[in-house]
Amino acid sequence: PLPASAQDAGETASGGVEQIVVTARRREESLQDVPVAVSAFTSAALDRRRIETTTDLDMVTPSMQFTSYGQLSGNNSAAVVFIRGIGQLDPTPAVDPGVGIYIDDVYMGRAVGGALDFGDIESVQVLRGPQGTLFGRNTIGGAVLVATREPEDEFGGSARVRIGEDNLREVFAALNIPLGPGLAARVSAGGRQRDGYVTRTFDGQDLGDDNTYTLQGALRWEAAPNFTLSLRGDYTNEDENGSPFVFRGINETAPVPAIVSVAAGCPGATIPFAPLAPPDPRFGAPNVPVGTNDPRCANDFYDMGPFTNGGTAPVESTFEGGGFSARAEWEVSDNFTLRSITAYRSIEWTGIRDADNTPFTILTTDYMSESSQFSQELQALFDLDRLEGVVGFYYFDEETDDTLNIPLAFPPAPPVIGSLLAGGPGSRDRQFVNLTTESIALFTEWTFEVNDRLSLTGGLRYTDETKGMQATIFNVLNAGNPDPNPLPTLATSEAGPLFIFSRPFEDSFSSLTGSAAVQYRWTDRFMTYLSYTQGFKSGGFNQRYNAPTADNRPVTFAEETVDTWEIGFKADLTDSFRLNVAAFMSDYEDIQLIYRQGVVPLLFNAGSASIDGFEVEFTYAPNADFIIEGGLSFLDDSIDSITPIPGATATVGPNNSLPFTPEWQANLGASYTFHFGNDLELTPGFNISYTDSQFFDAGNTVLTAQNDAVTIVNGAVELARGDGLWSIELAVDNLTDELYPVQGNASFATLGYAEIIYARPRTWSLQLETEF
Repeated sequence: PLPASAQDAGETASGGVEQIVVTARRREESLQDVPVAVSAFTSAALDRRRIETTTDLDMVTPSMQFTSYGQLSGNNSAAVVFIRGIGQLDPTPAVDPGVGIYIDDVYMGRAVGGALDFGDIESVQVLRGPQGTLFGRNTIGGAVLVATREPEDEFGGSARVRIGEDNLREVFAALNIPLGPGLAARVSAGGRQRDGYVTRTFDGQDLGDDNTYTLQGALRWEAAPNFTLSLRGDYTNEDENGSPFVFRGINETAPVPAIVSVAAGCPGATIPFAPLAPPDPRFGAPNVPVGTNDPRCANDFYDMGPFTNGGTAPVESTFEGGGFSARAEWEVSDNFTLRSITAYRSIEWTGIRDADNTPFTILTTDYMSESSQFSQELQALFDLDRLEGVVGFYYFDEETDDTLNIPLAFPPAPPVIGSLLAGGPGSRDRQFVNLTTESIALFTEWTFEVNDRLSLTGGLRYTDETKGMQATIFNVLNAGNPDPNPLPTLATSEAGPLFIFSRPFEDSFSSLTGSAAVQYRWTDRFMTYLSYTQGFKSGGFNQRYNAPTADNRPVTFAEETVDTWEIGFKADLTDSFRLNVAAFMSDYEDIQLIYRQGVVPLLFNAGSASIDGFEVEFTYAPNADFIIEGGLSFLDDSIDSITPIPGATATVGPNNSLPFTPEWQANLGASYTFHFGNDLELTPGFNISYTDSQFFDAGNTVLTAQNDAVTIVNGAVELARGDGLWSIELAVDNLTDELYPVQGNASFATLGYAEIIYARPRTWSLQLETEF
């Protein structure tokens, strides 16, 4: 994707709405000519609206929710992305994301690492709705296309330094280096450190901190007038404290807290299965007065507020990842172009979280993962007068090795009383899992211009995926580890495996998806379209399970699909006012949602839902100094059917809402540039984002939801030299200091815990930037 061309930029400079080129159909087209709902942002637009990471995109994009801190991973870089109510809550490697993230046309196979900083960025496109033909893999909800800056033929660069609230220190620099005729390189590097905003009382550790640096490099070689080769590499390293979860509540009658609380002699706790067990003096009458906030009890005493954590288990979040890609483009003729995109990426991450956020061993997850992926895409692009099209081949191969270590108050065996009482503090669930994915796809899409006003588009994609899993999963019982809790505890036993399960499995998934669109240009400024698109996301194996199924297989889940009808128009009503509107209806089938069998979170196909809505985006730019832009979306989702899951605790009901699906969402941004003399420019601006109430889980847990609508105001004022040599900016985020949640997680019926993350309070920053 490219920003406005030189000619368009000249037109924009004298006033009017910026003309943007997008690649939503794998070829360069004007945003206003594409029959797809696209939010497109140039680097200037991202700077203007203070969009600095992928997680900020939902503040300027209708029908989108983008957050980090994956619920079950404990990793700060885990991306949870939903577009039009479709996405995936679980960021672990056994399940694919529902919204595809692409960096320079390279698909990122894992959700962890999707929370990206925008360093040396050229543009970002958000494609809403299933993109099942051209992008295909895991774009059932949509796609986010990030393009970095291309090397240029002139020497130059930029650098910036930023300081701010919470001891923020940030630096970034980029340098463009011409190396010879047709050969240029570009390198960039950046780093950020910032204190966390949630404090643990146990050790004073700050959660939600930033400690990251990135490196990028690109080489562009125009070997011939019709042949270009681009090589790219990137590296990111993050070494941070844990995610800023805090205690939100506990169900004292759930099995695990009940055992912990009753053993400690605390009130309000019962064991539902106690009548089935022999009498045990340890589970006698409570001996702590009712209503006493006793720190020995697993109760709401540990609710210390939105920015204080009462956990004691070790917490950590690390990420190391990078990759290389080679893009070759050969213009064989004016009508025929060949393109090849070859890429390799690898990531390694850890996430350790104290899910109950108390001193008790109710649930701690220690996750380590290593993944590597190779992809190859070939495209043949045709431009045959009134007929344009692409034919392509895509190959993806990925391997992941995961280690999951879970200290428990008891082994998570099937709910048999003897098993539950056998473990005690020090018991540990350990899982070693190897996951593989091989995906092959053939795709094509063609557009035929019937005349100067009417165009017809149709496309098909065939996808075949094979997924494999081999796992060793066992429970190690208490091995005489000292119990840090001096109160009475459960019985202990000798160390040894409860069971070991190791065997390779494979499942295959295939699908033929299609798309069709008709568009009519009534005038040069007004275009309407009607489209139909299909999306497909393959199933897989649950890597979290503590017992094999009856046929000695791991628990599996099937693919999910979506069919979407969309109607819309794109209009440049005047030179200064643009209005784009889309309305859609989606049928979402075999939704992959999290259920629980015992204490274990598992993915199942929960049923079907309908999602209807509309989106509005506008830009008003009467001159080069003044711009107002914004968007609005409405989503109406309903559960149409529920698939019963034997032995599992249902997390979705007929009246539930899909997670991360607020009914209303809106954004508004404005800025104006004042000129002083010939050299100075002062530009104040603001961005307002409104998000209706929403749930963070399919079970619609009110305790961990965003129960009220939230309005966020960010503002900045920039003083710059007119030639761009230097600028200084003072910015304030969350200007009104709103307290609101951004993520929540609960297992109330079994483990009994609920945790939540609140957004960082109001912060300020001061930035100095230079370009040369």
